[in-house]
Amino acid sequence: MTRLSIVIPVLNEAAGVADTLAPLQTLRGEGHEVILSDGGSEDSTRDLAMALCDRVIIAPRGRALQMNAGARDAVGDILLFLHADTRLPEGASKLIIDGLADSGKKWGRFDVVIDGKPKMLCVIAFMMNLRSRLTGIATGDQAIFARAEAFRAVGGFPDQRLMEDIAFSTKMKGMGSPLCLREKVVTSGRRWEKNGVWRTIFLMWRLRAAYFFGADPEELAVRYGYGPRPK
Repeated sequence: MTRLSIVIPVLNEAAGVADTLAPLQTLRGEGHEVILSDGGSEDSTRDLAMALCDRVIIAPRGRALQMNAGARDAVGDILLFLHADTRLPEGASKLIIDGLADSGKKWGRFDVVIDGKPKMLCVIAFMMNLRSRLTGIATGDQAIFARAEAFRAVGGFPDQRLMEDIAFSTKMKGMGSPLCLREKVVTSGRRWEKNGVWRTIFLMWRLRAAYFFGADPEELAVRYGYGPRPK
């Protein structure tokens, strides 16, 4: 049996961690594993998650570091990196396993839908999916997955707090283009709604352009709103 290891990076997600993990119980029942990688939550995230996943690990704070830590602890043949506010489509395990087997590809991602009230979110999701399909670059919101041996061969996610998904995709493209599944994950639009749709669009455009021209990802993370890296 081909087994998935689903790695979820979290930080202070007590309010929603049960809702994140509940839909994954079907996958656990199929023999796949769920690993929660906590970046040092100061609430009850870990306690609430214990009964709903296979392992809870504590990792250095930072999405890339947390995902790498979860991957090191994983035993599955395929690693699936899932954001806490993203929900998989029905039959996700079969879509991934059969898709990689049939295509011969090493990695991939889903199309995405952004859940929220602003109608512009539909356009944003459409453009994200189209851009990804044209460039071979996946975003974390699209639930990136990769064969475990391929993930380890490229060294996993780089230690950067922003654009780690772009950097990882660039490395994985050296092994071939991604499997772009048209089935959709649903991710929360709370960031867009909180900060304003157009403001967030323009900010991400500026940050992506700066990253393309060689800006320091740490500086971009601060501009994005993460604050200085904890010491």
